[in-house]
Amino acid sequence: MIRPVVHYIDSAEFGGTEQALLHVLAGLDRRRWQPVLFHHAEAGITPLLKGADELHIRLRELPRILGKRSRVTLLPRLIRMLRAEDPAVFHAHLNNPLACQDGLLAAGVARVPAIVATVQLFLNLPLHGFTSTQQRFVTTIVHRYIAVSEHVARGLRDTFRVPADKIAVIHNGIGLTAFRKSVDTRLRLTLTGGRTERPVILTAARLAEQKGHCYLLKAATLVPQAIFILAGDGPDRARLQAQAQELGLGERVVFLGYRDDISDLLGCCDLFVLPSLFEGLPLSILEAMAANKPVVASAVGGNDEAIVHGETGLLVPPADPAALAGAIHRLLSDLELARRLAVQAELRVRQRFSAEAMVEHVSQIYEQILDSYNENSGRQQLPS
Repeated sequence: MIRPVVHYIDSAEFGGTEQALLHVLAGLDRRRWQPVLFHHAEAGITPLLKGADELHIRLRELPRILGKRSRVTLLPRLIRMLRAEDPAVFHAHLNNPLACQDGLLAAGVARVPAIVATVQLFLNLPLHGFTSTQQRFVTTIVHRYIAVSEHVARGLRDTFRVPADKIAVIHNGIGLTAFRKSVDTRLRLTLTGGRTERPVILTAARLAEQKGHCYLLKAATLVPQAIFILAGDGPDRARLQAQAQELGLGERVVFLGYRDDISDLLGCCDLFVLPSLFEGLPLSILEAMAANKPVVASAVGGNDEAIVHGETGLLVPPADPAALAGAIHRLLSDLELARRLAVQAELRVRQRFSAEAMVEHVSQIYEQILDSYNENSGRQQLPS
């Protein structure tokens, strides 16, 4: 039997949450599940919609609910759309713990048998008044929260008081075959402006405060021999470009904007760096590990579940340019250490962080909830 699954996202930009959603959509067994994607009309998620369309996922566009007045008319519309789809599963993909609440509320009112919420990132958002009340109510609606790391799971338990038996930890996974590529000499020539002998440091992340690029730029002043390649776009781009100029980094920092060829960029770099201030479990680190590249990352929750310091990469304190530069220098000067960390990193990601394993665990969550629902429905129908 093929069962419909509504995937719901309220994002306005494309980032790790949306990339992880694409991995789920690509991996679901179409002999068991029929996915449809509910989304808002946002130019920033064009890569998500393009990727879903290439996977032959049916798309349903929703008006965004903004404030109490629009909720009165638009929430009932969403409920009607869900009832028309008649899904077995409603799966919300949250880029923060308070995301997708309207969708989850609608799924509860529509009495979808299995309601699942994947939380990609935990941060301490203020919980008071209506927000606190709504969050507590949403928690009663959701049958299972999927936390992408133990760090996210702890936040859900300790701060949001989600019962432990409602939380399953399923680490993010990636498609492994795409990331082991040899150097594209033309691309490296372009990235370095012809200075191919210089070390290339790659960072692939949204240009937003969370990712800590401002500290990376300060660290770059302490590593004058290297070229820093920043792949990604976001609200902080202009500010970061101005900072790079002020620091006198000139052509040693290259802002590429959004790229869909991260595997090729990884093939051309010598080292991958992610200086985030907080994380869930970033796909970019897993991709660099799969590409057999040494990684330096900040020692924040989530990162430390992918990287074992000194074994599969190096971890440094967040917001510390000197420590970041020191770790970069260490790997650029000790090529044997860099090679050993890269080999062990690739082995770890292949053993623990495949997209296939992630999707299979997600499917098992669907099955468990539906089995419980069917069992309880059967009991309710028994004569007293």
